Amino acid sequence: MPNRHTLERLSEEYRTNVPDDLREPRSFNWYLDALYEEPRIARNAHQRVADMFDHYGTQYDEERGVVEYALAADDPLHDGENVFYGREVHEAIHEFVNKVKSGARGLGPEKRIKLLLGPVGSGKSHFDWLVRRYFEAYTREDAGRMYTFRWVNLCSVIDDQDPGDDTVRSPMNQDPLVLIPRPQREGVIDELNERLDAPYTLRNDQHPDPASEFYLNELLAHYDDDLQRVLDNHVEVVRLVADENRRECIETFEPKDKKNQDETELTGDVNYAKLAVYGESDPRAFDYAGAFCNANRGLFSGEELLKLQREFLYDFLHASQESTIKPKNNPRIDIDQVIVGRTNMPEYREKTGDEKMEAFNDRTKRIDYPYVLEYESEAKIYEKMLNNADVPNVHVEPHALEMAGLFGVLTRLEEPADETVSLLDKAKVYNGELEDEEIDRRKLREDAAESADVGEGMDGISARFVGDEIAEAIMDATHRDRSYLSPLSVFDHFEANLGGHGSIAEADLDRYERLLETVREEYRERAIEDVRHALAYDVDELRRQGEKYMDHVMAYIDDATVDDELTGRETEPDETFLRAVEEQLDVPSDRKDDFRQEVSNWVSRRAREGRGFDPRENDRLRRALERKLWEDKKHNINFSALVSATDLDDEERSAWVDALVDRGYSEDGAAEVLEYAGAAVARSEIENGGD
Repeated sequence: MPNRHTLERLSEEYRTNVPDDLREPRSFNWYLDALYEEPRIARNAHQRVADMFDHYGTQYDEERGVVEYALAADDPLHDGENVFYGREVHEAIHEFVNKVKSGARGLGPEKRIKLLLGPVGSGKSHFDWLVRRYFEAYTREDAGRMYTFRWVNLCSVIDDQDPGDDTVRSPMNQDPLVLIPRPQREGVIDELNERLDAPYTLRNDQHPDPASEFYLNELLAHYDDDLQRVLDNHVEVVRLVADENRRECIETFEPKDKKNQDETELTGDVNYAKLAVYGESDPRAFDYAGAFCNANRGLFSGEELLKLQREFLYDFLHASQESTIKPKNNPRIDIDQVIVGRTNMPEYREKTGDEKMEAFNDRTKRIDYPYVLEYESEAKIYEKMLNNADVPNVHVEPHALEMAGLFGVLTRLEEPADETVSLLDKAKVYNGELEDEEIDRRKLREDAAESADVGEGMDGISARFVGDEIAEAIMDATHRDRSYLSPLSVFDHFEANLGGHGSIAEADLDRYERLLETVREEYRERAIEDVRHALAYDVDELRRQGEKYMDHVMAYIDDATVDDELTGRETEPDETFLRAVEEQLDVPSDRKDDFRQEVSNWVSRRAREGRGFDPRENDRLRRALERKLWEDKKHNINFSALVSATDLDDEERSAWVDALVDRGYSEDGAAEVLEYAGAAVARSEIENGGD
């Protein structure tokens, strides 16, 4: 049970997180003064949401031409718990924010539904959720503050006012500026815009909601049209903080049973408790509890939006294009909100093929939100999943998450138009590999965009399925008293459960099984590379060979000589040695000058940055040197014994296991990969004449 000291600390933390003026009413004059000091307070919903994304930080990726928003790239509010990965995902987020920012400038998207379209499990719902959390937090900060108003002392003037309604909050949480008649309001806003330092201009041509307009007219009549007295005596300005749980400035709308859909869920309905007090046509007898009403000044989030009936979607036409809603038996009500919808591919295809949906489709801005297409980024999703969970004491072996990610990505990629490029090659190019193969990444993406039904990455296996199978493999390891999760066990779970997953079509099974075999073979090659590394790797020798290679490359480029390391005499660059390294990467002789210049430029850049030479930090040079090291050392390895791991003596086996542990394996995982790939290495070398 918490002690008193703990409760006091928690109470103090709560108080420090509550805005100073949250519960302190202000006068209308105070509000005008605040606006003249900081005009951004009067922003509309698109402008406030646009500023929110910039507020938490941005970083421009020049290579991709994409702005990464810290909100999604780093998640500072939740210590990185909700980070999003993948080029395609950040491109989608960048496009979403651009739509909001265009709407903030009044360029048109403010009159459109921002429709996040993507396959199941692509993360669009989680991104939408994250935006709502950040909007809540932003409105609690000084930079994101906004205000509304409440009517007070109504019973002293309006004779039939219910005593319970002596104080009434603005039903739509409108900006207090709506209480100034529009001709005079325009002059105020013009003055605010002169003081505004922003890429947009302030606008507010809304009418007060029907209830507020009723009170305003009644009070003006009582005070002989003296607006100042009305505002001084009956209006209090209060801080407005977005809160989804309280349905203030944020609303999520989920489709219900198609037969029971009612437009009042969106626009509000009669307040039957007030009907007997005020009468049916009185605006005070209306309950502003519809989703559009609750979302005013903030965000409307429509889940599975296109599952709604066509007739039900008509309410979105006026809400988006005209920023108004029309409740039954009530006048139109102005709204101000960013309307976001989410939908999956089947519903989208169904609705886009419906000619009667043309008006709705014309009022949407589609934002494709695909699966991740870089397998290392995909692996980070699974890593995040494990970091956020109570994972048993199971060691995740090297390549396990990456190969799981590779399988997921392969199912999502369009086949390359260039028949010389395999699907695996394409996945590696997207992942930033094979730069030396001269495969045009941009051309691959352009070809995929032309051949895909909607867009590349909009179908395939979801990260959710892959993550579930990883979780199953982990639990299976604990039941079998295994302390590690290997790629092989993950592959086995994929193979066992592909056919039984409801989201995987039977027609895709054969292709997915073939792709799984491709991933198994890719892992086999990587496991073999790891075993070779364990058998022959020597960091000191690698560094020495790297320094020797660079000395001879520099001499070759400068047409100079080098000191022979044995005799100390000046000699020509050792072309035999240089080619022995370069041939490990299949660099042809007519491309050797390009490769040598590339490595030389890399060394020069590091020198300018004050960084020393380390061949392990250049991926291509490192791989070449490691393979050269293997060629030099493999003649001293007992391959006959390695064919059967049980024939290894304990000392030799222990040394190789230790080397694999240094590469991130657990001891048991190292023993498994040594048995799995060691025999393959040995057989290959024996067949090629190794001994």
